[in-house]
Amino acid sequence: MESPKIRKPAVAGTFYPLSAKAIESQIKSFIKAQAGKKEAIACMLPHAGYMYSGRVAAETLCGIKIKKNIILLGPNHTGYGAPFSIMSEGIWQTPLGEIKINSELAKTLLKNSQYLKDDALAHTYEHSLEVELPILQYFKTDFEIVPIIFMSDDIGSLKKIGEEIAKAIKDTGSPDSVLIIASSDMTHYEPQAQAEEKDKQAIEAILSLDEDKLIAKIGQLSISMCGYAPVTVMIKIAKILGAKSAELIKYQTSGDVTGDKDSVVGYAGITVY
Repeated sequence: MESPKIRKPAVAGTFYPLSAKAIESQIKSFIKAQAGKKEAIACMLPHAGYMYSGRVAAETLCGIKIKKNIILLGPNHTGYGAPFSIMSEGIWQTPLGEIKINSELAKTLLKNSQYLKDDALAHTYEHSLEVELPILQYFKTDFEIVPIIFMSDDIGSLKKIGEEIAKAIKDTGSPDSVLIIASSDMTHYEPQAQAEEKDKQAIEAILSLDEDKLIAKIGQLSISMCGYAPVTVMIKIAKILGAKSAELIKYQTSGDVTGDKDSVVGYAGITVY
């Protein structure tokens, strides 16, 4: 029997701690008293180093029921691989343990899509999905993933991919077992007040579940939101699966952490119901 593909951690020790104990301790420090967990269709999480954006991601995830299957959508920062790259089989390792790819679901997506390509290389060094995994593992140990990253900003293709993924999820017969997570940071390297104003408008578009409005705002205001492609796909999928509302759980910038407000990156955690 062929050994599974192993995707080893690329940013452990840089974006987040190298040891399981240190990861758990840091995530625990981010979380206030936990309220009840809600059912969610999707969420958006940031993907910077934990010291900057970990609190936003942890507070968002601690308020929702993490499902058995997670489709992870993120931007491709490295430039490796196909424009729309899925990894359809194997295991992702983190310091908190191994996470299996749901090959059946991944291959269904692949078969039903005219855009997605099976490309493990694209995922080898990319951090945008990896940084979400230890936080997910902190709250739930038994889940499987389907990782997909986007290097193209062709809006027509992104909407079609959203439709294809939503149809494949429905065809599984158990859409309630799937959580969609889009990974994105917001404005990059602008003064705090300017970043907050731009991000406010992008967030309003996401909260209204309007991917066209989001794209329009990004173009009009030159918003340097790295993951607007996966967020566009997430909104499209969520609406087809019945989403009616979204909630901003937390927003902060790197300046709120470091005190340097001259050049910040924005981070938002949003849940879609």
